[in-house]
Amino acid sequence: MAQPTTTDQAFSEPAPLDPRTAPVPRYGTASLADVLPAAASGLGVPGLRTRLALEPADRVCVFLVDGMGWDILRAHPAYAPFLTSLLPSSANGTGAPITSGFPSTTATSLASVGTGRVPGAHGLPGYAVLDPEAGQLMNQLRWQPWTDPYRWQPYPTVFQLADAAGIETSQVSAPHFEHTPLTKIALSGGTFLGKLSGEDRMDLAAQRLAAADRALVYTYYADLDGNGHRYGVDSDAWRGQLAYVDRLAQRLAEQLPPRSVLYITADHGMVDVPPGDESRFDFDEDWELGAGVALLGGEGRARHLYAVPGAAADVHTVWREVLADQAWVATRDEAIELGWFGPPGRGVDERVYGRIGDVVVAMSGTAAVIATRTEPKESALVGMHGSVTPAEQFVPLLEVRT
Repeated sequence: MAQPTTTDQAFSEPAPLDPRTAPVPRYGTASLADVLPAAASGLGVPGLRTRLALEPADRVCVFLVDGMGWDILRAHPAYAPFLTSLLPSSANGTGAPITSGFPSTTATSLASVGTGRVPGAHGLPGYAVLDPEAGQLMNQLRWQPWTDPYRWQPYPTVFQLADAAGIETSQVSAPHFEHTPLTKIALSGGTFLGKLSGEDRMDLAAQRLAAADRALVYTYYADLDGNGHRYGVDSDAWRGQLAYVDRLAQRLAEQLPPRSVLYITADHGMVDVPPGDESRFDFDEDWELGAGVALLGGEGRARHLYAVPGAAADVHTVWREVLADQAWVATRDEAIELGWFGPPGRGVDERVYGRIGDVVVAMSGTAAVIATRTEPKESALVGMHGSVTPAEQFVPLLEVRT
């Protein structure tokens, strides 16, 4: 048989990525779902399980910054001198990165934080996923179309467990989050306190810590993520927001009462996918990607594909061939078995199984599958997230103690 020439080799198609090579979240040991269970266990809240070891403190505050990935934080020490000072000197020290979970997106991650459960258990496994009972996509960040929040996510939050155990429990966030379904099923328990400015949130979080001998306080800041989406993480607007976040974190740290610990973390990182870039695959314009797909779920960097009856195998094959080395493409059962949504083979509740796509796509590099007609706003974003790459998965868990 003739051997391929050098020219043949140069123009050969790239081999599809093997989903078994995709990075897997560190569920149970070092993921967002482990942070509150570890912290609340140290406060004496019963019934919480994790192998993440955190030194107990009487007063615990978690400050979550939307979109502040580990990689992009480390890349900007001049804009975040305080946060950078908390980074470990080695990968094994306190403050080493943890993983967000899959998909690395806000609704999924906040549910993991608040419930202490993996995506396959709490049931928010993506930005937009199928509601099998309704037969349509449900956007879990905007909660559209509306569905009963407690049917969708029935487990108690860690905040509710802490409140029941006698811990003074508070969430300090923007006022408009107070009554959202996502807050109800992921971040409720104790007292919600709304403040518009970041400075006011930091001051009030410190006051709530000092108000009781044992306290658990959560506070949140969103605008870093917003600037990343609009302008990209390689922008002056994003860097300016990071500098502001750094000042907020230092403001809160300097007000911590005695016997306190502050954990600073994030829900995901971000990568830039510039508009017009050739690594953007447009689902609405690519007949191959659209063939056999009844519903396109997820988001640009992490897609759930719901196939027309009988077409799942063909959809899986075609997407692997078209995206090749631009994505890890797995069947639903493969993704579950590999541990994308929870511990391998056992991390998905029965009620959640049908919400996961027949085919699950995690993008590599800086590629994205957009949909310019059906998702015009999302397709125009510069910064994106959702996949399993380190830039999106790794988030900080920084610590300040008094």
